Amino acid sequence: MRVPNGVAPSVAALALGYVFGALPSADIASSLASTNTTDLRHSGSANPGALNAGMTLGKKWGAVVLVADVAKGVGASAVGRALVGANGANIAATAAVAGHCYPPGRTGGKGVSTSIGQVIGTFPIFLPLDMAVAAVTVALPKWTQRTWAATASASIAWVSTAVLTYRKAWSTGLDAPAPRSLPIAAAISSAIIAKRFLDTPLVDGKPSPPNGVPDKHIDKKSEDDDRSVHRFEQPTERERGELG
Repeated sequence: MRVPNGVAPSVAALALGYVFGALPSADIASSLASTNTTDLRHSGSANPGALNAGMTLGKKWGAVVLVADVAKGVGASAVGRALVGANGANIAATAAVAGHCYPPGRTGGKGVSTSIGQVIGTFPIFLPLDMAVAAVTVALPKWTQRTWAATASASIAWVSTAVLTYRKAWSTGLDAPAPRSLPIAAAISSAIIAKRFLDTPLVDGKPSPPNGVPDKHIDKKSEDDDRSVHRFEQPTERERGELG
């Protein structure tokens, strides 16, 4: 059976993109920063991503993870483009987001940084608007889940702008006119990221740690409250005298 032209390279772009996305950048950074003593899935927000790495391991390591995760999307786009052109870039970058969010054998990240890499590698003209929408949303005081709100707003803008750019046959900053795969890839990646956010249960508006085990960063206030209760339970001098 003869494989139609373009199918094999497209499948290769899909597979390589997923491999790019599944690379454990946060785990590698955690291993280097703490000599294997810190698991980001059981620390801080329990998410193996750049934000949690910055809070748990320090800002330097957060930046390292951020750059690595963005590079996954950029690198996958470049490989896909080399194999199948613009469509290959969109296929591979979307697969990278899927690989980052749902890697084999472990819990993945939220995919936000990798999707930024996807935008850089497939739709760079949209990047300033993407950042602006996210920044404005985060700045709004009424949002309690600001990361999720910013991501959702930016995703809606991403898909809408990609559809408009394709329908108007505008340039993406790399491809003119925009390929049909552009809005499709944006929609699929946005859906994957939304699913990953919804997979994380919330307790009192915060991510619940794996297995329901409280984390020292997440539940510091409750631990302080417990210590306060124990202090009140200590016997007074008079009570100690009566007990003696």
